[in-house]
Amino acid sequence: MSSLSHSRVATVGSGVMAESIIAGLLRGKLVPPERITGSEPRPERREELERQYGVRMVASNLDAVRDTDVILLSVKPQTLNKVGHELCGHLQPDQLVVSIVAGANCNVLTNLLEHSQVVRSMPNTPAQIGCGVTVWYATPAVTEEQCGKARTLLQALGTDLRVEDERFVEMATAVSGTGPAYVFLVMEALIDAAVHLGFPRHVAHDLVIETLEGSTAFAKATAHHPAVLRNMVTSPGGTSAAAIHELESGRLRTVLSEAVWASYRRTIELGADLEQGLGLNEGDPEPAGGRRGAQRAAGGSAARRSAGRKSAV
Repeated sequence: MSSLSHSRVATVGSGVMAESIIAGLLRGKLVPPERITGSEPRPERREELERQYGVRMVASNLDAVRDTDVILLSVKPQTLNKVGHELCGHLQPDQLVVSIVAGANCNVLTNLLEHSQVVRSMPNTPAQIGCGVTVWYATPAVTEEQCGKARTLLQALGTDLRVEDERFVEMATAVSGTGPAYVFLVMEALIDAAVHLGFPRHVAHDLVIETLEGSTAFAKATAHHPAVLRNMVTSPGGTSAAAIHELESGRLRTVLSEAVWASYRRTIELGADLEQGLGLNEGDPEPAGGRRGAQRAAGGSAARRSAGRKSAV
């Protein structure tokens, strides 16, 4: 039996990711549709979700969260402040808030909502088909029973990874959260290169998709280090060796690393902006650029989040 079987679930904001969770919960028979309520300001969107999933949709966020056990907070960062102030003071002590709002750290969420039982999570795009990976962190006030509910909720999107340090959620934003964008860019580049060689575009598309999918499945099945797998297809003086030489000459590893760090810095900035909007980081120095700047910002952010509350277990 699912840990959510007898729970009532609310989604505050019913965009693509919230819909993915609703679909996953229903597909896995983890929560019956009559126990799911979502809030959505657009009437046509409410009608669409009610018709497709049989769940209850309302216009009011407060109506959605009333008498629920788990609340999925799924709004855009720029609307978080408005929605948070709307919910503040109306949440019950035993309600669990699971946030998938990018950049919103637990310091922001607990202060904005005046609520301590919060899970911060970062899913990624493949979650839309149940093949995502979600990294999540629970504040110390979250009980183990509630953690079980959070895990069940997030497993509706695919694989879940619980971490004991919130900084790992910020790091995951730059690796797994943004990761599909890196993969799609490489995919696009390979398809364009194949077309440049002379393949029809639809053939190039299928070749690249199947190659990436097969390579990922092979890596997962063998559990070998990527370097071992790469060496399997890299003969001395061969075609793969020539191709890899060009990639290394073009600083592929460095460029990817810098892309991840750029995404990480932006994650820290989003959190700092939200904190500043709530007056939680007044007087803090502006984070400097580069890796060391991101590390200092991450450390400062973690220090701010831990102030006035217990450390994570």
